[in-house]
Amino acid sequence: MPSSEELHKRRGAAVARGVGSVVGAYVDRAGGGTITDVDGREWIDFAAGIAVTNVGNSAPRVVAAVREQVERFTHTCFMVAPYESYVAVCEQLNALTPGGFEKRSALFNSGAEAVENAVKIARHATGRPAVVVFDHAYHGRTNLTMALTAKNMPYKHRFGPFAGEVYRVPMSYPLRDGGLSGAEAAARAIETVEKQVGAENVAALLIEPIQGEGGFVVPAQGFLPALREWATAAGVVFVADEIQTGFCRTGDWFACDHEGVVPDLVTLAKGIAGGLPLAAVTGRAELMDAVHVGGLGGTYGGNPIACAAALASIETMHELDLAAAARRIGATLADRLRAIAARDARVAEVRGRGAMLAVELVQPGTLVPDPAAAAAVSAACHAAGLLTLTCGTYGNVLRFLPPLVISDAELARGLDILDAAFG
Repeated sequence: MPSSEELHKRRGAAVARGVGSVVGAYVDRAGGGTITDVDGREWIDFAAGIAVTNVGNSAPRVVAAVREQVERFTHTCFMVAPYESYVAVCEQLNALTPGGFEKRSALFNSGAEAVENAVKIARHATGRPAVVVFDHAYHGRTNLTMALTAKNMPYKHRFGPFAGEVYRVPMSYPLRDGGLSGAEAAARAIETVEKQVGAENVAALLIEPIQGEGGFVVPAQGFLPALREWATAAGVVFVADEIQTGFCRTGDWFACDHEGVVPDLVTLAKGIAGGLPLAAVTGRAELMDAVHVGGLGGTYGGNPIACAAALASIETMHELDLAAAARRIGATLADRLRAIAARDARVAEVRGRGAMLAVELVQPGTLVPDPAAAAAVSAACHAAGLLTLTCGTYGNVLRFLPPLVISDAELARGLDILDAAFG
């Protein structure tokens, strides 16, 4: 087997430079809470493929389901010759997502594709053009989702012009909000929409219940319910982007569950299928069914292998109660992160929910972001065998997303490495 060094040389001659990687090691196998590279080095995994492998990288049920499906057939295109597993995934999503009303689902390939289709559905159903999004948001890398995403570098830089009728309003960001309550922050956002866009022009309000790439920003309590109430009164489709937060990651099946917020539409991907590419839009039947036949779909959307993996992943989440596992992991993580914060003045805040936690690093005694510190700590983790990620509008946030099947021993080893890296 080629070494990581050899593979890196081959990559330079074959792979476009614009495709980056966090570490230079090349993976041979992975499972539980660890990744082993081609040189035999083991890494504790605090990334989970960016919140994808919630059930692990090689969950037994997923592996068995994928093998069985591959032997039966790999593709027919659901729009040409449909199959049961697509229907079964939609049934599961309709039952699992918030809200007791009648729902429909449609399956796609990626989170960005799900977001684009949620916007299409909202515009078609309401006959309105505008979409409202938030500061620090991340919704994808396609043309429309780049417009919805807040951060320029590396996601948007020199890729414009972008899709129109997208309007950005202030997010609830408790660390940097000057003490605004959730209700006050919502009122600020709503006033911006009503003055600058006009509620009657808004098709959809799109929000991550906990922001992902934007820095794991957890809005103040009451922010999401107030926005939901306004959207209902204004006839605006409330879309929850649960792509990073969904499928037990935050200690509930979905982050909206924490405050009992019920979206009209939910976008889903990442943790849905144990690492296989699958995404979905799930929501109110009257909205989903408003689109004409043929208006939704795609060649690979709801691929049968990905659907088999999703059904097996959902079974695993139920069987192992991974929402409870996320809460246990989060409690352990939070205790260690708060201990680090107590002795390191660079840590301005420990935040998150469940197994989706982060620390924001600043220049001591200020709120001035310190991206260099975040990069240095992350690099020290990588050198010691812990895979971590940075994020945030300012690049100064360290985020932690271990697989929800990580063992207590693996979690403890990773936290020891993290603790030493801050030193």
